[in-house]
Amino acid sequence: MNAALIANLRAQCGGPRDGALLRFSLGNALLSEGDVAAAAEELRHAVRFDPRYSAAWKLLGKALLAVEDRAAAADAWRHGIEAARARGDKQAEKEMAVFLRRVEPKDAG
Repeated sequence: MNAALIANLRAQCGGPRDGALLRFSLGNALLSEGDVAAAAEELRHAVRFDPRYSAAWKLLGKALLAVEDRAAAADAWRHGIEAARARGDKQAEKEMAVFLRRVEPKDAG
């Protein structure tokens, strides 16, 4: 079922319905299928379309963490926290702050 969904979403890319929501949906579907590199790329497209899309930043961070790019994941979550604050999305802000604390190196002293 997800393969059909992914194919349908990909068919819409570049068309009149292309945008942050489409790319977020495609990235989410790809991530659930385990294609994390492709998911990260689609989620990058989503945040280019709408840099204030905090859910896309959050999912992008998760995808980047899954490909073991901790620095990029942390950067995505920092952007996501800013986006969430701008929109007043306290829950997303809190979630990404927790994710960020888990990947940031601890100070040595």
